[in-house]
Amino acid sequence: MQIHIEDKRLRPILEKVEADVRLDAEDGIALFRSSDILAVGYMANLVRERKHGNVTWFNVNRHINPTDVCVASCKLCAFGKRAKDPKAYTWSLDEVWHRAGEGWSEAVTEFHIVGGLHPELTLDWYCEMLRGLKQRFSEVHLKAFTMVEIAYLAQRSKLSIRETLTKLIDAGVDSLPGGGAEIFSDRVRRIICDHKIDGNQWLDVARSAHQLGLKSNCTMLYGHIETEEDRVDHLVKLRELQDETEGFQTFIPLAFHPANTALEHIATTTGFLDLKMIAVSRLMLDNISHIKAYWIMMTPRIAQIAQRFGADDLDGTVVEEKIYHEAGATTSQGMRRSELLRLIREAGREPMERDTLYRPVTRTETAFTVLV
Repeated sequence: MQIHIEDKRLRPILEKVEADVRLDAEDGIALFRSSDILAVGYMANLVRERKHGNVTWFNVNRHINPTDVCVASCKLCAFGKRAKDPKAYTWSLDEVWHRAGEGWSEAVTEFHIVGGLHPELTLDWYCEMLRGLKQRFSEVHLKAFTMVEIAYLAQRSKLSIRETLTKLIDAGVDSLPGGGAEIFSDRVRRIICDHKIDGNQWLDVARSAHQLGLKSNCTMLYGHIETEEDRVDHLVKLRELQDETEGFQTFIPLAFHPANTALEHIATTTGFLDLKMIAVSRLMLDNISHIKAYWIMMTPRIAQIAQRFGADDLDGTVVEEKIYHEAGATTSQGMRRSELLRLIREAGREPMERDTLYRPVTRTETAFTVLV
């Protein structure tokens, strides 16, 4: 098939893609600066179909955010609140277990657990929370805590990152969600999230987790004050760590939602940029298997189109997503399994339900089986 390429800078990149040759940083910058979105998407789709054929993955999951109290005051965030804020909340252990049960059915294969950096909740508290979830929902995979949360718990507990991770694993953590990476540029982090660990520390936590056998996702927040060079630098650093550990399962580009943040003067991302982020990520991250179009942030419509621009995952059913809705996301907080199937099929893709580790899930009317 011949593709018409308007941007001449893309022709040597297409040759690399067709030959399955790794792209370099200059290629990534050229891709981000190109307005020839159909050519960029065509190349990303070549890679996507080479890796995954016609399959689009999804899962049936449940988000749990135990607290929005946070000691950090990141300009990018609309979720975290000070402990004295009358709108702040912190669930008790019984509330966590109860709310998990409210959103649970035998169809749920994953709890996705993240929250604020609470000044009083201890590592032992979180370990008890995990053990309680495992006791009540023994078959559910616990994907819990960002690299930022783990570093914070380690600091408060006066333990090493490795010791902290070991305690969490013993309590029931099965994998890590990979949030909090934002963007690795020191210049940008000083402005948007100066209270968080830096980019190298985030990568170090991920490295330690992978060395202990945990799989994780990885993310990038885009559409704020970063440059094309910052985005490419972020992708290259993730790729380098993946060369070393092979621990990342999925990359998730996260569109910045400025509403209710200190950066609300910034315009929201366009569909054009959202699709370009998916496509360039697929082209640059040759060693990370999956690219997720997170429908909560992109909208279901853009996430659906992204399945032809490099994405092979649509995330899951979710149920009560708080973090991005606090920042103005107008999408539903949950989506029925039947609606996910419809979106995928209308995009001309074959839906494939998965568990967190990308093992296919097959269902009957009354039960499901994970195919190991």
